[in-house]
Amino acid sequence: MEKERIQELIQTAVGQLAYSYVPYSHFHVGAALLAKDGSIYKGCNIENAAYTPSNCAERTAFFKAVSEGVKEFSAICVVGGQDGKLTEYTPPCGVCRQVMMEFCDPETFEIILATDTEHYQVLRLKELLPMGFGPGNLT
Repeated sequence: MEKERIQELIQTAVGQLAYSYVPYSHFHVGAALLAKDGSIYKGCNIENAAYTPSNCAERTAFFKAVSEGVKEFSAICVVGGQDGKLTEYTPPCGVCRQVMMEFCDPETFEIILATDTEHYQVLRLKELLPMGFGPGNLT
């Protein structure tokens, strides 16, 4: 993916930090999901006092896209940090990786982890979820 597109996804994900609802952990996460048609779906993390009903930024973006009929994706950018400060990379949790496995090709789907538009890492889903279980395992 070209650098300009990566930077656009990073800026979009950073913009989502302001919408995080994190009164308990204060750990803000923003995501920008790139669909194969070029659309970008945004997400932020949303906490709940009961903890279990909380939702990650990545899943928020995926569920928004799928709820609008989009099920083919190229990449996602994830940023996050305590009090919204981006000091280190914030990789997706295991549940989010599993959701990615449901909708994305682990060989080609890119996960961009960033602290700003100049400091980022691009990984394939297969690197973050080796031997992942997905729809292909059920056929």
